[in-house]
Amino acid sequence: MKTPPSPAGAARTDGSPVRIGALVPLTRPGWVEAGRHLLSGLELAVRDVNDAGGIAGTPLELVVRDTAADPRRAAAAVDELARLGVAALAGEYHSVAARAAAARADALGLPFLCSSAVLDALTEQPTEWVARLAPAQSHGWRIYADFLLGAGHRRIAVAAEPSVYWASGARVLRDHLAPRGGTTVELDMRALAPTAVCDDLAGHRATALLLLVGHPEPAVSIVRAVRRDQRLAGVVIGAPAGQPEFPAWAASLGDDGAAIPFLRYLPERLGPLGARVGTALRERLAEAPSFVAFEGYDTVAVLAEVLRSHGADRGRTAEAWPRVEVEGTRGRIRFSRTPGTGVWQWAWAPVHVADRDPADPGRFRILHTC
Repeated sequence: MKTPPSPAGAARTDGSPVRIGALVPLTRPGWVEAGRHLLSGLELAVRDVNDAGGIAGTPLELVVRDTAADPRRAAAAVDELARLGVAALAGEYHSVAARAAAARADALGLPFLCSSAVLDALTEQPTEWVARLAPAQSHGWRIYADFLLGAGHRRIAVAAEPSVYWASGARVLRDHLAPRGGTTVELDMRALAPTAVCDDLAGHRATALLLLVGHPEPAVSIVRAVRRDQRLAGVVIGAPAGQPEFPAWAASLGDDGAAIPFLRYLPERLGPLGARVGTALRERLAEAPSFVAFEGYDTVAVLAEVLRSHGADRGRTAEAWPRVEVEGTRGRIRFSRTPGTGVWQWAWAPVHVADRDPADPGRFRILHTC
């Protein structure tokens, strides 16, 4: 690996903090609730690192930039943070913004540990500079497809908006389901109102409808329309991207938001570290922490370990990806090369399919584990 000069340096001798740049969607059209959870996890981990002595006695500092899910803003933020001398980048939830950030980080020689974005091809070419905690989309969404097949669903409709992320997810589902007897029909949400979605579902005799769309709209309107259409009483609504994980989903839909299976990147039971962090996150957020908050915490835990053992030099940080091993909130984290991703990947974070319990929408049920 060719290592560019590192303005971050290998050590701090002037008492200045070691800085990590954080990319987070904090304003619309970004998913603000996910961004808030991600940032809470990042901030809590920084606090814990500093309470334990920082990086060899030097405090760790988070420099936060709002991406608003905009690829251009994300790339510009990477440029700015690089000029500010951050030792590494962390965060990002949206795949389109994370992909732009990863491309700039690779070009600048700035280590980037992506917290939550799952798009398989996070970079166009393999890179040594980028690592990722979230499981690749193809891994998680195949698990979701297996859940659908196991539940007896063979005729599946996909309500999709145009984006690289949604198109990739639809392709993963289609390619995994077809050889196993499943069929998918795609409903273009640019052209269909929620009532028209109901008509198409009835016409195709689909038994499951997957929401590959944004929240709150059009997801909320589609769910309400399907729930109220007597022709579709037996249709299961699914949201593999995880929209029902967040409290705003339950607040928007109430009982209608229950029994909608989604992918959740958590173990069935948290260990001692995960339980402690979960309690602290709940206090910070004043609500149940999502898996995204745990991803944020684990991101800083990994970077702190790399910085302690290899210093704040950017080149040495990037070289450390295959050697670092950290006990995270959701299991032991180590990185390897995974075909099709081009980045250093934790293979794999725990994955299960869950939903909100119809008897108590504030409680989650585990429906399927891999």
